[in-house]
Amino acid sequence: MKQPYSIGVDLGGTNLRIAAYASGREFLDTVVLPTRLELGRDQVVRDMAEAINGLMARFNPTHQMAGIGVGSPGPLELPEGIIRNPPNLPGWDGFHLRAAIEEQVGVPVCIEGDANVAALAEWQVGKGLHYGVESLCMLTLGTGVGSGFILNGRIWHGVTGMGGEAGHIQVHPYQGAACGCGGFGCLEQYASATAIARMAREQMGTQAPSSPHMLATMAHAGNRQAQQIFEQVGRALAVGLTAVINMLNLPLCLIGGGVSDAWDLFAPTMFAELRSRSYVYRLTEPTRCICGEALQTRIEAAELGSNAGLLGACLLPFQAATSDAPSTGVLARA
Repeated sequence: MKQPYSIGVDLGGTNLRIAAYASGREFLDTVVLPTRLELGRDQVVRDMAEAINGLMARFNPTHQMAGIGVGSPGPLELPEGIIRNPPNLPGWDGFHLRAAIEEQVGVPVCIEGDANVAALAEWQVGKGLHYGVESLCMLTLGTGVGSGFILNGRIWHGVTGMGGEAGHIQVHPYQGAACGCGGFGCLEQYASATAIARMAREQMGTQAPSSPHMLATMAHAGNRQAQQIFEQVGRALAVGLTAVINMLNLPLCLIGGGVSDAWDLFAPTMFAELRSRSYVYRLTEPTRCICGEALQTRIEAAELGSNAGLLGACLLPFQAATSDAPSTGVLARA
């Protein structure tokens, strides 16, 4: 009997990552392509479909296809897989992404928000599995700030699939930077890689480095301006996490994405601010809570790194196969 396998797609603003997957944490094979946004959404789908069809031609003879999963920037209208006014994908508003992919590959496609699939992977095989929790929040700090929620074993979508947009919690509501969502002062404008680069230009002028990674190197070398920018990131995250923790009292909040590599630069400020802002966190912080491990609020760096989104996309078809309603049903750990 052939082993089942899936193909997952991580649709990013810079790169397309497509992988064939069978089980565990490892991929059978991975394809990485530039996301050619400048050529339009149809070309991006064609690039994606060409890679998917290539992987199917390679693995269908030896494996049983379970389906295709796609993690996409949102907001998304689910389960139809329609992109609605995405801040970081100009020109994609109203695009029927799922239908466009299915037309070119001839295989059922499951669409989810990119942060939702990262949360799914962390819950299935990452820190969620390690701690044995049924609920968690995942913040992904990349080009923007995505967020995914697993609540009582379900991906939380809200009414239309647009729920859980913690990246657009307003952390500076009155004089904050304009956001691509149409609002002002969103967490995304103070904790994403794009935001860090902007704040560096604003505060360091011609001395600003060209990337957040280089800024982190400067901060580690003792540059006080660089350190202060990451402290701003920590304060913004604390405001966003305060809203999440006070409302939902989750046992686990994870922070991933490229910016999380600078954890040691923003986390001390983040935790200090959280203690002063969130009474729920003060009462349930692991180092102070006396009510037992099961009732603690843990905030940690995500475990799966850059593979979380792609791995979660690969897991989606298997979840759909065991769910009463794809993209909305109760999940079961693989």
